[in-house]
Amino acid sequence: MGIRCLLLFSLGAGLCRAHDPITTKITWTREISRIFYRRCFACHGKEGPSMPLLTYDQTRPWAKAIKEEVLERRMPPWGPVKGFGSFKNDASLSEVEIELIVNWVEGGAPEGEPMYLVPPPDFIPRPPDPPPSEPVPIKGVVRLDRQTTALGIEPSGSVQATAHIPGGGVAPLIWIRDFRPGQPKTYYFREALKLPKGTEIRCEGAAARLLIAASQPVQ
Repeated sequence: MGIRCLLLFSLGAGLCRAHDPITTKITWTREISRIFYRRCFACHGKEGPSMPLLTYDQTRPWAKAIKEEVLERRMPPWGPVKGFGSFKNDASLSEVEIELIVNWVEGGAPEGEPMYLVPPPDFIPRPPDPPPSEPVPIKGVVRLDRQTTALGIEPSGSVQATAHIPGGGVAPLIWIRDFRPGQPKTYYFREALKLPKGTEIRCEGAAARLLIAASQPVQ
């Protein structure tokens, strides 16, 4: 979760109070801590750039504000519209995770039994090295003059990019409606896209760079 939004938490969202009634079986020790360790540790871990959210005492005062941030999909910072393209480095919360957080907060944000708590991670796992690629600038319409394997995309701002394949097929690449600082700069497709000769890459909004497998020049 980004430091900018956390600094704004107290202005509009309000803090959870200790006397909130408990009406849920979802707890910090059993479900919520695991989500935070998995999704928020990079920014809110021991050496993250934002305020720590590793313990119940650190997290509980911000519960209602956190609920608003995850419902608006501002946190964790990700960017692409869900369902428009699929990415292997997707750091956003799933619908199930959002529902758990919301129900936990609305149910009084209970701590739970200590016996269910697992220790937070000690470090951020290093992501696997991406395959070699070459960036190709895209803006407006770019037509591929040969078969190309697309590995990812790097948007420079709010953008919608699609691949229009000969014969009528359309592959969504990425759609970012509200580009913000702190979002990832590179998005790797979950599966490499085999784009045949004649495919048109249409990029509306900001410019972007299409990452193609090395030694596959595009004109």
